[in-house]
Amino acid sequence: MGSAAEMLGVTPAFLRSLGAAGLIEPQRSDGGHRRYSRYQLRLAARARELVDAGTALEAACRILILEDQLAEALRINAARENQAPD
Repeated sequence: MGSAAEMLGVTPAFLRSLGAAGLIEPQRSDGGHRRYSRYQLRLAARARELVDAGTALEAACRILILEDQLAEALRINAARENQAPD
């Protein structure tokens, strides 16, 4: 967790708060250390941008969830358009 926090320029408490808000749920190593995926680190970095811009943490998490859902819907629609017969 300390390495991830340092990479992002945040505190470990900030990363824990993202977990408590339900935005990211890191895997655990055998020793119990939190392990973040690249995707989770990108979400945390985006959350930091929003919070730094004055957005409340809970609102930032909700925005990120909605952005992620929109991106997935756009991906699905694009895939369906590519599969549609002419």
